[in-house]
Amino acid sequence: MIFSEIFKMLKKDSMESTRPIPVYWIEMSDSVSRRFEFEADGRFSSLLFAAGLRPTPAQATAVGWILKDGMQHVGKLICSNLGARMDSEPKSWRILADVLYDLGAGLEVLSPLCPQLFLEMAGLGNFAKGMAVVAARATRLPIYSSFAKEGNLSDLFAKGEAISTLCNVFGIGVGIQLASTICSSMKGKLIVGPFLSLIHVYCVSEEMRATPVNTLNPQRTAMIVADFLKTGRVSSPADLRYREDLLFPGRLIEEAGNVKIGRAIHEVLKPSELHHVKERFPDERFILSLGPKWTDLILEHSATGEDALRGWLVAAYAADIENSSNMQSENVLAEAFDRMDGVFPSFLSEVRAKGWHTDRFLDGARCRFTLM
Repeated sequence: MIFSEIFKMLKKDSMESTRPIPVYWIEMSDSVSRRFEFEADGRFSSLLFAAGLRPTPAQATAVGWILKDGMQHVGKLICSNLGARMDSEPKSWRILADVLYDLGAGLEVLSPLCPQLFLEMAGLGNFAKGMAVVAARATRLPIYSSFAKEGNLSDLFAKGEAISTLCNVFGIGVGIQLASTICSSMKGKLIVGPFLSLIHVYCVSEEMRATPVNTLNPQRTAMIVADFLKTGRVSSPADLRYREDLLFPGRLIEEAGNVKIGRAIHEVLKPSELHHVKERFPDERFILSLGPKWTDLILEHSATGEDALRGWLVAAYAADIENSSNMQSENVLAEAFDRMDGVFPSFLSEVRAKGWHTDRFLDGARCRFTLM
């Protein structure tokens, strides 16, 4: 009897000793501490075991930081697919890059206030900062290129990096001073952080507004055509820089014919209409379709800035003719084309004389067509 009881006690002790002991650890961030624990039957734990990891505090912490930092690379990959849009609107994307970077930094500052969501907020902040880094670097070249008048692009890059370094050093000094005074508490950070972000975004916006970009995109082309029809002269990049809409660059300009560019061709025309429309102007590398609210302009794959200017002028003249007469659409386009053909040589020479690059047209990777 005694031996049987002793055997049961030993068996019970051995079973208890084989039970998985929960592994937990403490992570600290500023003044907040969090207690983490592995669940023995958890799916994530099983994945770690399958990968050869053991649920130790150091490894678990490393995995968490890898996941958080990996979100920055995800943001970079996603933003890299938008490069064509950045070429078309570099100033708007440069402002957006700074807004995203400030948003990411703000989420990192706020993460200690939500310890249960620390990994999610930090990961989202890194995601925004990853997109911001790619957008800022991608838009640097087209912005610098507008200042390179004598092929001195490398010199401009060098001077820009020098100015950036000086500003960063100054900013680090100011940040250290603020961190030891006003921003030593979370309340101070919540007050000073948004204020500094507003100043940052405002300064970048003013900087972009003052930058004259000499490549043709939809907004600048429409403004050139509108000014030409109203005044008879061509505006230069410096003339248009403060008039560009950096928040809504895709807006339609009524004076330029309300042209919407780059829609998919199947959304504009029926297949049976395509060749009929193309036969109206067989030598042109664009297609125009007049609509009640706007005029669709679709460029061929090999179209340049010169072709875009021709199409935009035809659309603007067509809108003017429609407003002043009741002609049918086919006759309107024919009349508008004749007007464009009469003024285009002098118009194009003036466009080039003002410093615009007509060898390419940056439409932000919108749809183009190729007829076989």
